[in-house]
Amino acid sequence: MDLALLRTFVTVHRAGSFTRAAALLGLSQPAVTSQIRALERQLGRPLFLRQARGVTPTTIGDELAHKAAPHLDALVEIAETGLDEDSSVRTLHLAGPPEFTAERALPALTALTGQDGHSHALRASFGNAEEVLEGLAAGHHDLAIATVRPRGPLLTTTPLCDEEHVLVAEERWAARVAARAEGGGLRHRTAASLRDIPVVEVHESLPFVSRYWTAVFDARPTASGAVIVPDLRAVLACVTAGAGLAVLPRYLCAPALARSDIVTLLDPAVPPLRTYFLAVRTGTLVMPHIARAHEWLVRAAVDWA
Repeated sequence: MDLALLRTFVTVHRAGSFTRAAALLGLSQPAVTSQIRALERQLGRPLFLRQARGVTPTTIGDELAHKAAPHLDALVEIAETGLDEDSSVRTLHLAGPPEFTAERALPALTALTGQDGHSHALRASFGNAEEVLEGLAAGHHDLAIATVRPRGPLLTTTPLCDEEHVLVAEERWAARVAARAEGGGLRHRTAASLRDIPVVEVHESLPFVSRYWTAVFDARPTASGAVIVPDLRAVLACVTAGAGLAVLPRYLCAPALARSDIVTLLDPAVPPLRTYFLAVRTGTLVMPHIARAHEWLVRAAVDWA
């Protein structure tokens, strides 16, 4: 069986469409279609069901992908490493959300870059959950950290840690909230006491604030974003400067809370949580450099909790 056809097949299986697979492979869509048809003729069975948007693997297609993908990934790893190079130094490609990856994952993994006899080169990419999981499935990354659990058998996930979200603002905004709440404690404040306070967020859709409001108040926020910046570290900086309120992961704003640069506006009995997952392509944990990084992150997550 032609390995080039198998590589194209696995890429289509992971991408879910001929168009996306063609872009990943640097081929034309007709070339990808032709290769898949050639492989189907060799096997005498259809591998995909064509749909209006993308393709769905048949049972035989899923079975072939599960058997072939890990071995193809191993061959690609050998080719990228090079037979004449020092095989003790392997490159680990990690992807995840920028703040969590920078603040937690990368510090936990940098020690792997200097271990005698087990040195790893480390490359990191940032993106949202959809982007990093698509990149992982397409073979661009070895490990991906995401806030959603991917479906399907091609990716294997391990729950990494839970992230507590807190509602914070600078002290003068907290004083206004306390006055509106007529001196009630943090646990007794309502959404009404937070009205008209500017919101700092990472996107116009207010993903963090909306999730918090739904979990704590069983309602949608009525405010719109006053400051929108696509990085939680920038959100923290704006809140510290007095721009308004924000919902942030506790690990990210804990130092600012300890210094009283910002304060919590609410203390719900059950704080909202978000779970991080560590994902790999199924079968790739047999590769030592991926297995070691996976183990180190899972170990480090015990302390993060």
